[in-house]
Amino acid sequence: MTDIEIARATKLAPITEVAEKMGIPQEGVENYGNHIAKIDERLIDEKKVAKHKLILVTSISPTKAGIGKTTVSIGLSLGLAKIGKRATVALREPSLGPCFGIKGGAAGGGYAQVLPMEKINLHFTGDFHAVTSAHNTIAALLDNYLFHHRGEGLLREIYWKRVLDVNDRSLRNVTIGQQGEGVERQTGFDITSASELMAILCLASSIDDLRRRIGNIILGITRDSRPFTVNDLNATGAVTALLLDAVHPNLVQTTEQTPALIHGGPFANIAHGCSSVLATKVALTYCDYVVTEAGFGADLGAEKFFDIKCRKAGLQPALTVIVVTTQGLKMHGGIPIDRIKEPNMKGLETGFLNMDRHIRNLWSFGQRVVVAINHFDFDREEEIDCIRRHCKELGVDCAINNAFAEGGEGARQLAQMVVDNISRKPSQPLRYAYGDNDDITTKIEKVCKNIYGAATITYSEKAKAQLHEMQLIFGKDGDVWKYPVCIAKTQFSFSADAKQYGSPEGFDIFIREIIVNAGSEMIVAIAGKMMRMPGLPKTPQAENIDVVDGHIVGLS
Repeated sequence: MTDIEIARATKLAPITEVAEKMGIPQEGVENYGNHIAKIDERLIDEKKVAKHKLILVTSISPTKAGIGKTTVSIGLSLGLAKIGKRATVALREPSLGPCFGIKGGAAGGGYAQVLPMEKINLHFTGDFHAVTSAHNTIAALLDNYLFHHRGEGLLREIYWKRVLDVNDRSLRNVTIGQQGEGVERQTGFDITSASELMAILCLASSIDDLRRRIGNIILGITRDSRPFTVNDLNATGAVTALLLDAVHPNLVQTTEQTPALIHGGPFANIAHGCSSVLATKVALTYCDYVVTEAGFGADLGAEKFFDIKCRKAGLQPALTVIVVTTQGLKMHGGIPIDRIKEPNMKGLETGFLNMDRHIRNLWSFGQRVVVAINHFDFDREEEIDCIRRHCKELGVDCAINNAFAEGGEGARQLAQMVVDNISRKPSQPLRYAYGDNDDITTKIEKVCKNIYGAATITYSEKAKAQLHEMQLIFGKDGDVWKYPVCIAKTQFSFSADAKQYGSPEGFDIFIREIIVNAGSEMIVAIAGKMMRMPGLPKTPQAENIDVVDGHIVGLS
């Protein structure tokens, strides 16, 4: 059966029952139909958050088809429930870009899914639409401001672009205001997942904090070198109003009627790649074990999860699970993509270099690590045994995840291993990749050299000018210098070269652009050729999606 057929055949519990079993009071639940609800984030209890166990799921550097972190995350939460633990999973919302581009969906797979998967993959509760509308409302108000103040030359630089939740490379660079319809200027579109508002939604600690952060967004620079913000545009209230419902975490259920919180959706290659702080803390308030996922490989998602989300929210993960697949290891072992499903022990063993570096990086953050082998039907037993032996040599426990085919039963061993590791020797207090007081270039250098393995970091003339301008605008004592860095880099390699697989070392990381996100309170450094508006593949998944007899088909 396909994912969507399994999802459609699964009996769903009323969402009120899911919330009740979780312990959420009825007055904190706002139903969006029978199977989706918004949860009042004011129910968060920080004492319970600190007491309960947070588990991160990350992976080796992925193939284009991914590694299966979402399926493992959901499966692990099901496995924890199978062994009698109060557990839930906290995930990001899927973006329409990859759903209609290369993935076809991002709600798990097989018998380890979050449901109703069609709604989650498409419009869901409208959070993405709200972020898109709020972002573009700022853009419209900004261009209206420029129109009515044209000739006054109030702004010498404008940073704010528009966003769209579609992969559309043709919109990366556009000219607006032509033929007298506004002030003509060059701008462009990013994908909604790259919007600073999406990052703000996922890092805000309350509605008041959301409003504060929105007001601080820097839209451009004035003639006298002063940041021009959303507060200066008098748009903070309107934008907050557009996000008032979106700030509440979404409650759904899994294929086994266990709870799942799905909220926010920044990509990890161009943003910080984690679900919202509010959803994570709601989950930790009501469950003893919470499984969450950080996007792409551990060099991106996990690093940003630790250095940005956990640092800012005061979270301490009890353990990190790193997901591997035999085909992913073979890809990093130099085997051609079209042959990675075939037996190849040498390629598999060579690919351990990628896994090992990710594990060492996780250790550097003080993390207790467990390896999860995401199982496929073409995997050979000798390959699985080889991975087990290698993990034993590293001193890392390893378990097969077969939740795709067997649901929670297929993740029971992994769940028990996770619980045992947390009980025996949980992660140490987080050690970050850099300090708050390190300067921006030092923060970038520590991530690039210590996490990625780069030998040198070079900056474009534009990036150098942006760093110099930061000195002029914010001085030496501004809060901006304490912001964490968020490096936008390809997910397919430790390097900035998407085709440099394995465990490369000694390369250069070229920083093309530096962006100050004063609302989300991070510095975005764009590395190499990374684009904040992806393009569609030659044969997009949209060609397979349809409606047959009133049912959506083609979502995987």
